[in-house]
Amino acid sequence: MPDPRSATPLRRTAFVLMGLAAVTAWTSLPALALTARSDQLALQDEPSNDAAVEDPEETTKPGMPMPDGLIDKNAVRPQAATDDKNDVSPPPEMIMDSKLLPEPVKRMRVALVEAAASGDIERLRPLLSTGENGTQVAVGDSPEDPIVALKSVSGDPDGREVLAIILDILSTGAALVDKGTPEAQYVWPYFAEKSLDTLSPPEQVELYRIVTASDVSDMKEFGGYNFYRIGITPDGKWKFFVAGD
Repeated sequence: MPDPRSATPLRRTAFVLMGLAAVTAWTSLPALALTARSDQLALQDEPSNDAAVEDPEETTKPGMPMPDGLIDKNAVRPQAATDDKNDVSPPPEMIMDSKLLPEPVKRMRVALVEAAASGDIERLRPLLSTGENGTQVAVGDSPEDPIVALKSVSGDPDGREVLAIILDILSTGAALVDKGTPEAQYVWPYFAEKSLDTLSPPEQVELYRIVTASDVSDMKEFGGYNFYRIGITPDGKWKFFVAGD
């Protein structure tokens, strides 16, 4: 490059102008670079009209469902169960303490226990009611004499198996069914009026004292307890000793 000192005044002026132009250009480069960078960031921040809208579920972490993912808002929800207006009978009342039984019922229960514990089935005869509303002791073609009928369903000729069943049944709680109606009665065992699937472990033990596990399985398939039951009316009459539904 020529030495500016040896140039003419005109050339020295040209050299000065060229130098100022170079300095100006050099100092403008950072500003231009920053301006270009700012313009680039602004373009990146602006949403593109051509960009597809992202699905929120696709942006969720794997294994983390959206809050509404497990709820079907369009599903028809079941309505609360309503009572059958034609069914006026109250639900059975479970009485687990024999001391809470009415006195007539309590006396008949004690009399049955004492008769069964004696081993003499004839001691049940005075406790039987007779007549049209007499004590029902069997089903089907049973003998007319109730004691003979009880012996006919016993596994031994003296009817002592039946007496043992009576003791086992009366050792459980009772269920008061049809309370407040003319058909009201206390029924043993209480689980004759309960779903067997709802029995607690202690209640299941009481059930197994009367029947076997195989019997229970058959009962559940049948739909409920169907072994022997004892019924006593609120006024203390022995109403039935029967098996079945």
